[in-house]
Amino acid sequence: MTYVEDELADQPACWARAASQAARYAQVLPAPGERVAIVGCGTSYFMAQAAAALREDAGQGETDAFAASEFPHGRRYDRVVALTRSGTTTEVLDLLGRLRGHTPTTAVTADPDTPVRTAADDLAVLDFADERSVVQTRFATTALTLLRTHFGLHPDTAVTDARTALTEPLPQRLVDCGQYTFLGRGWTVGLAHEAALKMREAALAWAESYPAMEYRHGPVSVSTTGTATWMLGGAPDGLAEQVGGTGALWIAGRLDPLAELVRAQRLAVAVAASRGLDPDSPRHLTRSVILAP
Repeated sequence: MTYVEDELADQPACWARAASQAARYAQVLPAPGERVAIVGCGTSYFMAQAAAALREDAGQGETDAFAASEFPHGRRYDRVVALTRSGTTTEVLDLLGRLRGHTPTTAVTADPDTPVRTAADDLAVLDFADERSVVQTRFATTALTLLRTHFGLHPDTAVTDARTALTEPLPQRLVDCGQYTFLGRGWTVGLAHEAALKMREAALAWAESYPAMEYRHGPVSVSTTGTATWMLGGAPDGLAEQVGGTGALWIAGRLDPLAELVRAQRLAVAVAASRGLDPDSPRHLTRSVILAP
């Protein structure tokens, strides 16, 4: 078993633990009414997108998401939350350093014994969700679970659905597809982006992601026999039928959308295995991007 297989299988337990610890970090996570930005890089950026959409849609305050390198320093926020598994990513540390002294910051991290300890004002530590694999799975979804719980939006069914996602067989013919498209709506757009990233990282697969309503505006043209379109969350009316008409395989999201992401992680590992690839060692990637001064 690869590290990533072992780590993605541990997600139900990690989610349950994060949900039980959310109250411990309530004072350093966004309060209702605050204007907040959530930032990250790569996978953490996509989790930031999902968390920001969840919080704002719940009426808890204006919430933006940015890649750490693209933070708009002309805007003012009551708090900035940085998601960083390693605690060493250059763009995140640079941003936290620039914000110190004028904007409160919280880092959600798996490793507090790193430069993020002094770069951020406060920490929320999820060390039990740390990973050895380059490819992120359980830390990302556990960090989002912590925030969902803090926002009062973590459903009781999420952990149960995650267990289902780990045990149900993947749909027939899915592993053999030549191209994958993931779709989302609202907070699940970030999850769709992350699902596509997993396919590219772990399996070197052609994978794309879009807001579901945007799929009709061009991207549907790539759908054909031998491709798959996977919806995370509820689909717009008529989209499943339209995709089916192209000959593509349509995968409906039946579980909690975060559990659907677990299914997509499993697909990435399965496609990697079918292609003789090691999903723990994706080409050109390292566990953390640390740039030279």
